[in-house]
Amino acid sequence: MTTLTNQPGMPDQELPSASVWAYNPKNVAFIGDYLPRQCGIATFTSDLYSSYNRFIPDSNAIVVSVNDTPEGYDYPAEVRYDFYQHDQEAYRRAAEFLNAKDVDVVCLQHEYGIFGGPAGSYILTLLRNLTMPVVTTFHTILKDPNQDQLLVLKSIADLSARVVCMSEKGRDFLVNIYEIPAEKIDVIAHGIPDMPFVDPHFYKDKFGMEGKQTLLTFGLLSPNKGIETMIRALPQIVEQVPNVVYMILGATHPHLIRHEGEAYRDSLKALATKLGVRDNVRFYNQFVEIEDLLEYLGAADIYVTPYLNPAQITSGTLSYAFGCGKAVVSTPYWHAEELLADGRGVLVPFGDSEGFANAIINLLTDEPVRHALRKKAYLVGRQMIWEEAIQRYARSFAQARQQRMIVVSRQLPQNADIDGGSTFKLPALKLDHLFRLTDSTGMVQHARFHLPFYDEGYCSDDNARALILAIWLRDAGLSDPKVAKAADNYAAFLNHAYSAEHRRFRNFMSYDRQWLEDIGSDDSTGRTMWAIGTSIGRATDRNTVTWGINLIESVLPTIVQMGSPRAWAFALLGIYEYQKKFNDDRLAKTIQRQLLDKLMACYHATATEDWPWFENVLSYDNAVLAHVLIRSGDNAMVQVGLKALRWLLNLQTAPKGHFQPIGSDGFYTKGQPRAYFDQQPLEAQSTVSACLAAFSATGDAEWHRAAIRVFNWFTGLNDLGLPLYDPQTGGCRDGLHIDRVNQNQGAESTLSYLLALAELYTVQKQQAELKAVDTAVAKLVKAQ
Repeated sequence: MTTLTNQPGMPDQELPSASVWAYNPKNVAFIGDYLPRQCGIATFTSDLYSSYNRFIPDSNAIVVSVNDTPEGYDYPAEVRYDFYQHDQEAYRRAAEFLNAKDVDVVCLQHEYGIFGGPAGSYILTLLRNLTMPVVTTFHTILKDPNQDQLLVLKSIADLSARVVCMSEKGRDFLVNIYEIPAEKIDVIAHGIPDMPFVDPHFYKDKFGMEGKQTLLTFGLLSPNKGIETMIRALPQIVEQVPNVVYMILGATHPHLIRHEGEAYRDSLKALATKLGVRDNVRFYNQFVEIEDLLEYLGAADIYVTPYLNPAQITSGTLSYAFGCGKAVVSTPYWHAEELLADGRGVLVPFGDSEGFANAIINLLTDEPVRHALRKKAYLVGRQMIWEEAIQRYARSFAQARQQRMIVVSRQLPQNADIDGGSTFKLPALKLDHLFRLTDSTGMVQHARFHLPFYDEGYCSDDNARALILAIWLRDAGLSDPKVAKAADNYAAFLNHAYSAEHRRFRNFMSYDRQWLEDIGSDDSTGRTMWAIGTSIGRATDRNTVTWGINLIESVLPTIVQMGSPRAWAFALLGIYEYQKKFNDDRLAKTIQRQLLDKLMACYHATATEDWPWFENVLSYDNAVLAHVLIRSGDNAMVQVGLKALRWLLNLQTAPKGHFQPIGSDGFYTKGQPRAYFDQQPLEAQSTVSACLAAFSATGDAEWHRAAIRVFNWFTGLNDLGLPLYDPQTGGCRDGLHIDRVNQNQGAESTLSYLLALAELYTVQKQQAELKAVDTAVAKLVKAQ
């Protein structure tokens, strides 16, 4: 009996290290509130979205926004969906929308106040209904949360593949207060624009500040910002620096406006008047866009954050000012304490107006110290620019997809009976999707979900596969008149694809029946030869033989000149089928020998003990190379084919025993990390067919069990435990991504599933016939 075990060179790990997942998810959905809503989270979500689209090539990101009013806002085009924060059912509908959009990763911006329910708990309804991984950025992390706040944040973290905070203190709180595993947390600094290091005088004239020393605070105006502390410091500062101006930039917080109007702003103006510094304070009552904000920042000599409460884990305004190279004077709230440590800024006790005055006077009157502080901040800030932040987010997104796959994979039963054993029963054959993709021209090659996608037309590759399937179904006793009629369409397509000038086949045709090339790929011509050889070798009528034999004679000699080992292999499969009817055709025999010799030459040039293969890379349709040697009838070649297939099968078997094909997103080059995704149905079908060829050549039932084990990849025994075959439509989904299946059901994937099933049915029929003969013989012997 053949034992299929790990071979030298096979990776022992079931899953790759994080470094393997170097690509960035393209289809990301950012959830939060969004501009033009006046809110710091809205600004952050907008910056995050626009930066992701800017710095991630081919990004197809979207935004889902939560509203604080039922009527919502006049959003830009990137906001594809919005919902009201106090409508819990709307959260479920938003999840349904995201699932339908086939999003790769959701990136949630969390702030308790922007979601409905106790402590913003309605957001859990959305998260629990998502089918893709979630990465959550926590903008507020409380040191002393109440019970609801604690439970909601922990629940969000549980539903997230990864979580992001913006400071080390935030990480400490998440680990020690909220009990989130440290390895699940990414610390990514608040992103900032990449502003040049400029002299403040360059911008001052724009605001009428020529000859002035300028201080700046910006952000939505509210009592917790401590503006009173700074205004009370101004008389002392003005006494030493008469030309100082304090710029207070920002609209009053919308919630404050709704309840109090501009009473708070008016009280600040009254305080400045009372202290005799009204001329030294300028209010800019506006919510500024990023371009304007950079100009205000550029004009500032010192940035001030006199916040009253230490419990602020993140400050976007501080990040912007610091990263743009401002000298910063601040109270020691959590984010400032961390960011301004080691002499990167000046910290003053909470509510200490005199302390602010002394610190600011020192900096305004000592330019070398002030500029040294600015330079230090600017250099550190280069690690905070959006381009850097986005790369870290993209890595977090990729890890989230990987982590989701690991979690699902670990749920698969260890050493499950994945070859079905004696209880295995082949699924029922359903051809609905085959006929859905077939029209009077042939088979449409692609689908969007289960619907034919006519925009991308037809190809010879799929019509060749479809013709082979129709013949196999007939021979397995599973055909019907609709299949026979469809087979004529597939054959007619291939006949039309033939180019007498080149003695090859075209491949791609548009939906309006225009060929898109003069000749197709080597592989498409080889695969078409396989279909025509099968048509001749298993023909039940003379017309098919007469049609096909002329094409065989014309095209086969060109295959020898091709450089693709797979084209040789496909043609060899066609020759084997052709020889079922014409075994003594000398042309076919000569080309068969030449192609087999070329494959063996490839093997001997490349194969080593730990890499017994034909090439230095495993790419697509790999098993067909071993398959054709196993069917050669030459003992030495058969043994090479069996050895290569055994190695390939072991390499593509996960530790838990299920099939784990080489991924198409990078393949597997010898000596390099292998790609695990995207896994393709074509690979499973090719391996099933090769294993059945090995079963036929050796009689070893282990190969038959291996074929069933590989086939079960279609039905859900795979890395994600998700079926690719859709019993509702009869189609097969186009591949297994790192965290989900590709929902499209194109021709190649559907034909791969049906070919594998048809071949297993054929073997089952043959075994039943042999068993019937054995039974009859036994009865005859017993009767005698």
